Amino acid sequence: MDLRAILKGKTALFFTLGCKLNFAETSTIAQELNSVGVEKAPEGAPADICIINTCSVTSVADRKGRTLIHRVVREHPDAVVVVIGCYAQLKGKEIVKIPGVDMVLGAGRKSEVVSKIAEYFSEENDLSRQHLFSATREHLHRFEEGCSSDDRTRHFLKVQDGCNYACSYCTIPKARGVSRNGSIASLVASAERVALDGGKEIVLTGVNIGDFGRSTGERFVDLVRALDQVEGIERYRISSLEPDLLSDELIDFVASSHSFMPHWHLPLQSGSDTILRLMRRRYPTALFADRLQRIKERMPNAFIGVDVIVGMRGETDELFQETLDFLSQQPFSQLHVFSYSERSGTDALKINHVVAPQVKKERNQLLQDLSQQHLTNFYKAFQGEVRPVLWERSEVEGMMLGFTDNYIRVAHPYDASLAGQITPTRVGAIQEEELGYALAEIL
Repeated sequence: MDLRAILKGKTALFFTLGCKLNFAETSTIAQELNSVGVEKAPEGAPADICIINTCSVTSVADRKGRTLIHRVVREHPDAVVVVIGCYAQLKGKEIVKIPGVDMVLGAGRKSEVVSKIAEYFSEENDLSRQHLFSATREHLHRFEEGCSSDDRTRHFLKVQDGCNYACSYCTIPKARGVSRNGSIASLVASAERVALDGGKEIVLTGVNIGDFGRSTGERFVDLVRALDQVEGIERYRISSLEPDLLSDELIDFVASSHSFMPHWHLPLQSGSDTILRLMRRRYPTALFADRLQRIKERMPNAFIGVDVIVGMRGETDELFQETLDFLSQQPFSQLHVFSYSERSGTDALKINHVVAPQVKKERNQLLQDLSQQHLTNFYKAFQGEVRPVLWERSEVEGMMLGFTDNYIRVAHPYDASLAGQITPTRVGAIQEEELGYALAEIL
């Protein structure tokens, strides 16, 4: 089948929900479509193809997915609407029944999107028939590459997919399949291509990236060592790492690296050992505290983001207080707080004691307040210091934004000549309202 002959001249729009991994995969699909002559539709213009990459980490994510699908169908009634991603894998039979949805591809089949769209447009195809392509065991064992660039300066490199953990509240293993990864050689080659394109920062993404090596027998720390040698990439950031997979060896290497930034993101999920056991997490709070202490010993200036879930089934007032007390003693920089969401088919539904929605909301706010205190203190600790900042290309109300090596967001009056550049910058006055950023003085 001649893909270019079928698709050349058509236009497409892309909509992505959820994690950075989804953005990397969407970008790869966009590049593949572009290679066969499909251009991005101009803003405000109708598109021939609409691709919606969905998330299903919570019931809220499902609801956002449904809302987005209905909006896209309404705004682009003549387009071929293709829904992919985790929500498509878990609820494909429901999605394909939505009027206006033409095709649904489950997880592990994103590499087939272009060919399936071409089949759909081919003369032999019945355009009145909807298509559902769920993932099989084979699809959920195959690694599909992905690398994206956002509209600022950074690229997201997919290094791993799937998860072998079985957390009681989570549907991601069902949506994404088993843990698998690309080879170090192939990922280094991807980073080299980013460097050739002028990219300076890469974020390593995946579902459980610390579990890297299931497919190839390699180690995540060796991937990090290899990427550190790629010329032209000045910054790497590591996305979420399970604390039980964060080794001293990795911490020590990042501390001495010239290109891996002092920036960590760790999922705690609960500061109560009782709740961690109900969640089937693979570490106690003592191990988590030890990892944070090790990071701060080796990188005192490091930014540490922490994920927490509140309102898990079984979380009594006393057990939530354990989480609050534990976190109050930890040297994190910011919390990412999520309210527990009931997911069909998960073992968490067997746990007694359901937390009322209002209680979840109150607990969420308590942790948000604690996070704000820590983030304010972290920013203030570096006020007046000079740190390297990578400036983004986008303009926000006459300002350009950037991040220091240790993830402090700073702003400066827009100067197009600075976009994509790294400059020594003094961290200035902090904007207290929601702590959007600190003012910057470029030296």
